[in-house]
Amino acid sequence: MEPNLNQLLLALRAAGESTRLRILAALKYSELTVSELTMVLDQSQPRVSRHLKLLCDSGLLERYQEGAWVFHRISDREGIRDIASGLVQMINLNDPELERDQHKLKEIRKEKTRLAASYFSQHAAEWDSIRERMVSDADIEHRLVELVRNRGVDLFLDLGTGTGRILEILAPHVRKGVGYDLSREMLGVARSNLENAGVSNCSVRRSDIHSIGLKDNCADAITIHQVLHYCDNPEQVVKESTRLLQPGGQLLIVDFLPHDLEFLREQHAHRRLGFASSTLKKWFSRYGFSRVKHEVLEARSSANHDQTLTVGLWSAELQENT
Repeated sequence: MEPNLNQLLLALRAAGESTRLRILAALKYSELTVSELTMVLDQSQPRVSRHLKLLCDSGLLERYQEGAWVFHRISDREGIRDIASGLVQMINLNDPELERDQHKLKEIRKEKTRLAASYFSQHAAEWDSIRERMVSDADIEHRLVELVRNRGVDLFLDLGTGTGRILEILAPHVRKGVGYDLSREMLGVARSNLENAGVSNCSVRRSDIHSIGLKDNCADAITIHQVLHYCDNPEQVVKESTRLLQPGGQLLIVDFLPHDLEFLREQHAHRRLGFASSTLKKWFSRYGFSRVKHEVLEARSSANHDQTLTVGLWSAELQENT
């Protein structure tokens, strides 16, 4: 949808001020809180908030609240996103004042990376003990890219995004990606990873993936990667994906096949010890999916463990008449 004259005039008026241009430049590659922007701009929070309100009212920025924090990013709203992205691309980051802002941004990213690394290091040993028993992450990621890259995906959702890795690998093949997770700590890890990878078309949000506050039939593709075994009601997550997908949209699920490693339930909060393919296919049938395919990804033999974990990859498309 092309912007109308009033939208264009409002956006240009909002952008026509040095501090607001600095804000747009700071948000070119990431999303930031008000407090982070005050550090970048070296201005008071009330002043920065006033500028942000003008930019949001014009449509150039979007804001969303996550607990006590409010994040801002360049708008992706239909009818205004071309203006927003066009203005941002015209900003020369080599300007001396903007260079100073970018230097402060790098310091903020370093601190976020440090905090993310600290959290991740506390859990890395747990995850590594699981990864040693299963097919390599690279093999799974390669298959996901193959399944998505030629579909012309406008909006991609990653439910239970964790570290944001799936967003990162699929970012080049989608116009926009959003990852959802309930853990604030993991969202911090994901944001840091996406920023460090230079991914600007994907973001993360805090939400219970059993019920996400998006309109029906909004997404072209959804991934649920190694998440269902943590869920109290995994079928509900599949049902919610049905609501979110457009007819013809693609659902990709990666999870363990049935196993008897009880320590995963006891030590790592796994609610389910894998899923039989028949279970996933029953859910797909119940919620109107077709073209269901199932791949078995065998683990390489492990010298450290007697028993390995077999991973299943399911792909399905929501029927046009659902």
